[in-house]
Amino acid sequence: MDPLSDVLSLFKPRSYVAGGFEIPGETAIQWPEHPGIKCYAVVSGQCWLSVECVPEAVLLTAGECYLLPPGPPFRLATDLSAEPVDFGVYRSKWRSDQDVVEKKAGSCYLVGGHFVLTGSHADFLLSALAPIIHIRKESDKAAMRWSLERMRDEVRDPQPGGSLITQQLAYMMLVQALRLHLSDGATQGIGWLFALADKQMGAAIRSMHDDPGHDWTLQKLAERVGMSRSVFALRFKQTVGTTPMEYLTRWRMLLAGDRLKNSRESTSAIALSLGYESESAFGKAFKRAMGCSPREHGRKVSLQAIVPATNDTDGNDGKVRAAEVSVSSS
Repeated sequence: MDPLSDVLSLFKPRSYVAGGFEIPGETAIQWPEHPGIKCYAVVSGQCWLSVECVPEAVLLTAGECYLLPPGPPFRLATDLSAEPVDFGVYRSKWRSDQDVVEKKAGSCYLVGGHFVLTGSHADFLLSALAPIIHIRKESDKAAMRWSLERMRDEVRDPQPGGSLITQQLAYMMLVQALRLHLSDGATQGIGWLFALADKQMGAAIRSMHDDPGHDWTLQKLAERVGMSRSVFALRFKQTVGTTPMEYLTRWRMLLAGDRLKNSRESTSAIALSLGYESESAFGKAFKRAMGCSPREHGRKVSLQAIVPATNDTDGNDGKVRAAEVSVSSS
């Protein structure tokens, strides 16, 4: 797999909601602080997206998409001057009586999903994301358009198996949004995600992901991408925000954490496959990176598995021409 697929495969959603919802004209809806990734696209109309930590609102028009990492409260509005309505209050009106929410001209309809990620060091992905990722309609996004149209059809005309299809389409939209974010020239940030857009740094990261157990050294990685040792080390640190060896160690520990959770391999077998000559050396590296021993990590994972999923904060409800799909793998 490629590095983005590698990372996303480790952080499968523990819970998610997928579907669509409508914002009437002259309306502003306020969402609270949220723990998961939100990825939605505008099917029709337009609205403004405001995030508490971002100075200016972003205008979203039909065909455009936004992605929000876990973070502060945000607002979606068809009219920026409208008095914001708390999402919880607004949703209760939907569910008690659809007619209570007055329909006005200028409404906006969105589809997408909200994902709560699980897994060790989920911030490995989340810390690489900007507070707002805005995918403009000028992007070459035929695949995103296909997912958007299929999801629109599923939530407007539910069919047998529609819940599963909607869930998978929402996850596809998330991956496509990240891919488009990179292809649209997102090279100014610092982090492994941005480094994938750099030919040489991306090649170095792919090499580490393709063979994490290899006896990599700074010199070997530099030679792999055709750079001198010193220039490679400086460029990697400037682009990724960490040294090549620190990145390699963290990636190995993320893989180890996943295998400790999902396989029956012994700790010594995992250590050997990831390039460690002894279980002791592996255990020390694991504790430095993960903050606990491999055995303690296994106990933490078992406890996390019984924690209830978070509540839906996206407002997908059948009374507003939408399908609600709440799935928990915990």
